[in-house]
Amino acid sequence: MPPKAKVGRPRTAKERGERVSRILGTLDGMFPNASCALHHKNPWQLLVATILSAQCTDERVNKVTPGLFKKYPSIRDFAAVSQEELAGDIRSTGFFNNKARSVRGAAQTILRDFKGRVPRTMDELLTIPGVARKTANVVLGTAYGISSGVVVDTHVQRIANRLDLTKQKDPVKIEKDLMKAAPEEKWILFSHQVILHGRGLCKARKPLCTDCPLNELCYAKDKSA
Repeated sequence: MPPKAKVGRPRTAKERGERVSRILGTLDGMFPNASCALHHKNPWQLLVATILSAQCTDERVNKVTPGLFKKYPSIRDFAAVSQEELAGDIRSTGFFNNKARSVRGAAQTILRDFKGRVPRTMDELLTIPGVARKTANVVLGTAYGISSGVVVDTHVQRIANRLDLTKQKDPVKIEKDLMKAAPEEKWILFSHQVILHGRGLCKARKPLCTDCPLNELCYAKDKSA
């Protein structure tokens, strides 16, 4: 087995900036049209799908939501359904009791406080049950095209650390570092690009480093040969 390629770390602020620019440019080449993988027709459906995607694959969520949105076509339908019935409908996504509570609470809050419309600001979204910054960034970026921050899921957290774009473990702190690394106009696309990269090549176990266009820019300790 050949030895792992050694990548020199940048020594100056200029070199660090150049390296980050190369990372962003490489991701643009790899995923020029990256977008959210969760199927949805409106901001409310995207919010529900994102809540359901916690500790669940997008593929599984996309199998559940068509029937779910057919059974409950409006926010009012979600607000009115019982906790038990909704939990049964989403059982296959895991943690179904907590997710059912969050979805019902989100529907009720949006009806009560926002006249039935999913809000368009971070501060307002964070008042909704089941919504933290990750979910809010997904909704704002994908549904409304608003660059509010960078989505930090498990893929983004792992890759940001592997690429030395952050040394943090807390998602909020990681997001702050990534918002400094990438220009604001790229935050939405950058989030989708890194998520796709995590699913395809930079896997948690046995990353496919020899096939990765970012290999020569990466000096992660857990690189594969």
